[in-house]
Order: sequence, then structure tokens, then C-alpha cells
Amino acid sequence: MFGAIQKVIRNLKAESEPVFDATDPRVATAALAVHAIAVDGIVDEPEKVKLRLLMQQKFDLNDDETSRLIAEARRRDLEAIDLYAFTSVLKRALDEDGRRGVVEMLWELVYADGEVHEVEDNFIWRVAELLGISSRERIALRKRVEHAPDHMPKTD
Repeated sequence: MFGAIQKVIRNLKAESEPVFDATDPRVATAALAVHAIAVDGIVDEPEKVKLRLLMQQKFDLNDDETSRLIAEARRRDLEAIDLYAFTSVLKRALDEDGRRGVVEMLWELVYADGEVHEVEDNFIWRVAELLGISSRERIALRKRVEHAPDHMPKTD
């Protein structure tokens, strides 16, 4: 009987926790985000902090859920052979404003360490193209993030 009660409790707990499967747009977004901060070969602390913050805010997750989402995203990113696996999920799940939001979020992540490397710029260009976001919109989103108060150059 005690085993049956434990099983019920485990099932209740499992039902209350989010499940991150391959078709979940949260996983696709997080996988692109994880890739964005690592694409230049250096993952700085400000990028990690920004990643956690954006995932929590965007998906209304607690700390544990955010950690599990990021871990799943890293796993999926390592297994992926291209970006299409993620962008195709997002293209089906999001409208154009939602897809623009993903591109803007990627710019926020690459600016988190204070500079954008060529490989990061190229990565976002490829993602934007796959999401159906025009070059003009991609550049406008970059400028908006670049000129945001938390990305402005510091003056003494």
C-alpha cells in the first residue's frame, strides 16, 4: 500500500512539472539561445546570467524548471545536426511577431558580454532567415538591442 501511495505522489508531481519534448517551442527557443551564447567558443558569466533570466521571464519558469529547460536545450543542441530542427518547430508554433521576438532575444544574448563576434552575427542571420525574418527586420532588431540602455557603452 505504501508503494501505491508513493506512485500516486510521483504521478502528481510529474503532472505539475513541465515536460520538455522535441516539439515544445520552449525547448527550440532555449536550444537556439544555448547555441547563441556558445557559438563564439566562449561562454561568459554575463551570457549565462542573461540566458537564465530570459528563459525565466519568457516562459514564466521557476529556478528548477529553468535549470531543467536549459539542460534539455543543451542536450538537444549537442545532438542537433543543423538549426532547422529548432527553427521548424518555432515556425509552426509562432506567428511573425513571436519569431521576431526570438531573433531579438538572440541579439540580447550575444550582446550580454558587451560585443558581437562575426560568428554570432552569422548565426543570428541564419536563424532569422530560417524563421522568415527579413534582413531589414533582423538589422532593426539588432539596432534596437544595441541601443538599449543596458547595452550602451559606459561613459565616465
